[in-house]
Amino acid sequence: MTKDLKDEKKKSRMAAARAVLEKCTMMLLTASKTCLRHPDCDSARINKDGVFQRMRLALEQVIEIVTEARPNGEGDILPVSIYMGIREFKVRGSIPAPQQHMGIRECKVRGSIPAPQQHMGMRECKNQLEGLREGLCLLSKENLTALLEVVLEHTEDFTDSAYTSHEHRERILELSRQARLELEQLNAAWMQTQNPKAAEATEEMELAILKTCQCMNELKKELHNAAAELAADLLKYHADHIVLKALKVSGGEGSLEALAEYTCKLSEQKEQLVETCRLLRHISGTEPLEITCIHAEDTFQVTGPQIISAAQTLALHPSSKIAKENLDVFCEAWESQLNDMSILLREIIDLFEGRRGEKRNYLSLPRPGEQTAIAKVGLELRLLTSDLDSESEKWEDQEHEIVRQGQGMSSMAYSMYLFTRGEGLLKTTQDLFHQAEVFAEEGFKLYSSLRAFSTQLGDDERAIFTAETEKLVALCQKLQITTRMPVQGKNSTFLKVDSSIQNIKSILTVVVYILPLCNKLIKKYKCEQSSLGSPQSWREIPLQTPVHEDCLSGKNGNGFGVKSLEHHMANLTFLESK
Repeated sequence: MTKDLKDEKKKSRMAAARAVLEKCTMMLLTASKTCLRHPDCDSARINKDGVFQRMRLALEQVIEIVTEARPNGEGDILPVSIYMGIREFKVRGSIPAPQQHMGIRECKVRGSIPAPQQHMGMRECKNQLEGLREGLCLLSKENLTALLEVVLEHTEDFTDSAYTSHEHRERILELSRQARLELEQLNAAWMQTQNPKAAEATEEMELAILKTCQCMNELKKELHNAAAELAADLLKYHADHIVLKALKVSGGEGSLEALAEYTCKLSEQKEQLVETCRLLRHISGTEPLEITCIHAEDTFQVTGPQIISAAQTLALHPSSKIAKENLDVFCEAWESQLNDMSILLREIIDLFEGRRGEKRNYLSLPRPGEQTAIAKVGLELRLLTSDLDSESEKWEDQEHEIVRQGQGMSSMAYSMYLFTRGEGLLKTTQDLFHQAEVFAEEGFKLYSSLRAFSTQLGDDERAIFTAETEKLVALCQKLQITTRMPVQGKNSTFLKVDSSIQNIKSILTVVVYILPLCNKLIKKYKCEQSSLGSPQSWREIPLQTPVHEDCLSGKNGNGFGVKSLEHHMANLTFLESK
């Protein structure tokens, strides 16, 4: 069927595709709801179509990976990065003869050296100097010059960028000129070695090799500093998300003029981030990190316009709750990608400085195994908090004790959802367990309020209502026991995290059922009080069907295929874990 995904490049591509599908699941839900609510709104349709297109491309990428096939017979080619070009230039003399005469066109297509040498560090590159000395006689100077020109051609991405500082630009240009001069000196020394009468030619050639490699090392360092400093400054500048907040406000107020102003600012920010990701790709150092840079670049490129179309929909329908929620979801995706970019930058810097250590995990870019499962259950938690918030907004009395307690539980559940994405204030599993324990205590308070409310009901209604509230208290007790249970080891900790979030999901499912029921009863009661002589008592209101066990276990479906998509993503988890 398919080969195990043991190749690092394939794993990285699969992780990128998974990240798209994971994040697009929530986007698909809210974008589709918005489009159904406002069928004549062009921006809502554009927003939804954009989600489908991105998911379609991600699924095609998954198919390419597992079947090892590409459309139209294309080769599996990555864009060339400067680091890979520099490495090939420095080790060119040690490549077997059939590969030594690769022309500039092939250099541009391949952009990297054979697999065993692709991920060489600086120390290994220096160890190849001896091979360069011994192998120069087999190389043509035209090929070596062409290889250098390929490298220097890509430095133009830095020198042409409006975001590269003047100092870095001048230094890169100077080092590029110096590299050409050093190569000319190397070629001259090389020619002298062909003359057996030149006794000092070998020593001069060795010096020329050292100077050429030193120049390339300095160029590599300058490129790294230019890209890393730009990325760090940009991430710091956009950390407060001012533009996103302004878009939400202007959209909610229906101010098209203000929206147009902040739309331009977001487009500017998008271009900055896209270009920065492109520069980071050049200095990434390994193919997996390079693929992650490309994924980040694509995400910013696509999500920016989607945020704008979602904001335009809200501005046209400022009272639409689903349009507001839809904009929130796309803004969350943008913030999540900024968070991933900061982690990516740290990994690139660690690799460059030789501090690779234990590889960091991207909680919002799921990896095989535990984090994938946590990301999936976190998404389900997010869907439930969305439903609970929607029901809370329907209450006329927002200060009612029951609705306030429900909103508080929703807020705590949302912070735990952010934890599954590697975001928010909860930084450790201990933080999560403490929050879950507080959540259980809030559930007990809600149970007390509901019991007091049930005294107003008739016997039959109270029986059904009590059955649901008893489920609530039982689940809260179970969660409290789980959070206080001591565990040791990574596997036990993961099981405790999973069990806690599953319990929280079950509690929210009950609350989502009870909250609208209470609201309906309260409205009927008020109506009955204000309409003396009405033949129908508020106690005669038919109750909704109680919550079933399959709902608590997450087996209920929805009209947008979210569960179906999650099922397919679970299959991807199996492929990745091979």
